[in-house]
Amino acid sequence: MRATTISSKYQVVIPREIREQFDLKPGQKVVFIPYKKSLRVVIVPPIEEAYGFLEGIDTNIERDEQDRV
Repeated sequence: MRATTISSKYQVVIPREIREQFDLKPGQKVVFIPYKKSLRVVIVPPIEEAYGFLEGIDTNIERDEQDRV
């Protein structure tokens, strides 16, 4: 486990070992999730990775009364 210090601008440096382990790149998004007395960092995958993840789902839904006739 590696520790880092929060700068006066509230920035942190992700240690090299962690960046390499998770293949983090500049500009990549992360989300900070508070949980009890800890802070979780979750990597946000690019939207392109979501393509096709709902394959096979029925998209023919009735939205209004007009559709039900």
